[in-house]
Amino acid sequence: MKAKIKDITYFFPEFSETNADLKRDNPDWDMEKITAKTGITRRFMSEPDQTALDLGHSAAKLMLDKSQHLAEEIDLLILVTQSPDYILPTSACILQERLNLSHDCMAFDINQGCSGFVYGLSVAGSLIESKVASKALIICADSYTKYIARDDRTNRPLFSDAGAATLLVDSKSEDISSFVMGTDGSGHQSLIVRQGGAKELNQNDKKILEMKGSEVFLFTMKRIPTAIKQLLLKEKINIEEIDLFIFHQASKLVIDNLTRLMKLNSKKVFRNYEEKGNTVSATIPIALKDALDQGLIQQKSKVMIVGFGVGLSWGATILNWDSA
Repeated sequence: MKAKIKDITYFFPEFSETNADLKRDNPDWDMEKITAKTGITRRFMSEPDQTALDLGHSAAKLMLDKSQHLAEEIDLLILVTQSPDYILPTSACILQERLNLSHDCMAFDINQGCSGFVYGLSVAGSLIESKVASKALIICADSYTKYIARDDRTNRPLFSDAGAATLLVDSKSEDISSFVMGTDGSGHQSLIVRQGGAKELNQNDKKILEMKGSEVFLFTMKRIPTAIKQLLLKEKINIEEIDLFIFHQASKLVIDNLTRLMKLNSKKVFRNYEEKGNTVSATIPIALKDALDQGLIQQKSKVMIVGFGVGLSWGATILNWDSA
């Protein structure tokens, strides 16, 4: 695909909680055991009146404020979220106005979670390559904590709120590989919110996010190694040629087992979940930005990104990194 990532910015809400906070609220929780599985020690929580749209807006502003003319040049806005302000209208339309983007800008939502960044990259890249758009802003933002009760042992230690903005532009070379994506809707009830609309939710209300963690884990272990092998076969490269693997930052348990099953060099598997938590659709762009800042991605690095989870769904591609 002749499109490339030009810039990434991200934003976390001000309030965070540590595992000590979880233990204080739930004295019967074995936090040592929970932490050993999740690998997560801190999560960020949006304020009661702060939504995913607000987090996405703040992430995008960090990027747009760098350039005087970027806002007027963007002609495609995709918001990847599963916690929209309203059932309708499309939250991306609200975001277009708040960011003061051109009226000639397409704007729509992708209702996808942990694989959503890969889906958004595929859609935006295709529109750029077909000349329908020239500069795309992909915003991934979720506020899952609004759906989680304070005594929810399954979900509260995992999920974190954040927004990430990724600028995609055209390229003269194939900077994004082919994609492998898939869906198994038979598992849709493994991770589900049966009520809708995040704008008026109070995070302390009754538990409404339901996750069958063991089912999501087994799905991941079954589908993702196969998807990785399919992608390598399509691209006609060996797994040793990949310089860095960036998985959806689900948890330590998940990434440890994927690393083991695929017999990956652990030094090539990026992790940043410990102090950031599982930010759903935003984990991969946040991880990409952190890896860049840490010097782990260089010019011409091959970076495989793999998203998986709610849906149940998955998606993977390889970024042939071009920083020019």
